[in-house]
Amino acid sequence: MGRDNDQKKNKKKRNRSNENEKSVEKVVTNEEKVPTQQKQQQGNCNQSKKKKNQEVYPFGNYRNYYGYRISHDTDEDPRLKVLKKEWFEGKDCLDIGCNSGIMTIHIAKKFGCRSILGVDIDSSRIEDAHWHLRKFVRMQNSAKPSEQKSSSEGAEGVHRSKEQSVSLSNGEAKTDSAETKDLSQIVSFQKENFVLTRNLDENRYDTILCLSVTKWVHLNWGDDGLITLFSKIWRLLQPGGIFVMEPQPWKSYENNRRVSETTAMNYRTIVLRPDRFQEILLDKIGFRTVEDLTSSLSGASKGFDRQILAFQK
Repeated sequence: MGRDNDQKKNKKKRNRSNENEKSVEKVVTNEEKVPTQQKQQQGNCNQSKKKKNQEVYPFGNYRNYYGYRISHDTDEDPRLKVLKKEWFEGKDCLDIGCNSGIMTIHIAKKFGCRSILGVDIDSSRIEDAHWHLRKFVRMQNSAKPSEQKSSSEGAEGVHRSKEQSVSLSNGEAKTDSAETKDLSQIVSFQKENFVLTRNLDENRYDTILCLSVTKWVHLNWGDDGLITLFSKIWRLLQPGGIFVMEPQPWKSYENNRRVSETTAMNYRTIVLRPDRFQEILLDKIGFRTVEDLTSSLSGASKGFDRQILAFQK
């Protein structure tokens, strides 16, 4: 009897120890599963981060566009060299698809616009443009003290500078020139979808720029969108006004046709290819003359030696 009781007690102990071992195994197994799940979650997070980093720009609204637009050995955008000062000096201008605004600001600074408005479909690029404008204004203001000091040396110099700052127009004295005005008084930016907006309908401009934008309008809104673009530019231009266009070639359309479902669909239905733009603008829209500015253009990065045309209303 004593032995039987001892055997039963030992059997119960073994059963309990087996149960404990099984419960420990379950805990270990669960603990092993947690890191695996965490790894899977981390993997998913990394994949989502990669997707976020692989940003798509269906409207050509690239970040740091001018970083790869300009060659390393050039100080400024080579397109500035072919633009004529008389198109901008003392004129009201519009830059369609201004991106981060660098070209817009340089035109105002170099040619002395009375005003220039840059519009872009992407609010982030407009934020970049405002940032660049503030930076240029700070640089301009920091340079003013040394300029004032040098101009104030000698009474004759002062008298001469005052004479130069005063110009007569229609019998009225004007002391404000584009050179002395703050860039923030000349340059402005706003978010607009130029094809669809009506916010600009009451405005009139002497010069309108549309540089490397036509392809993105064309791919996103088709032939109808392109004609709307050209017609609206015509309406917003003053008589005798200048329209500067840099159209992308058809090969560039092929390279970007898959950036969205919309662009892929419109690409298949486009009839009015870039080689017909001159004909459309002259014969259908109503521009009087066209000038090819491309012959003297050099210094652009590979793939960006594009035709630049100036149409006169």
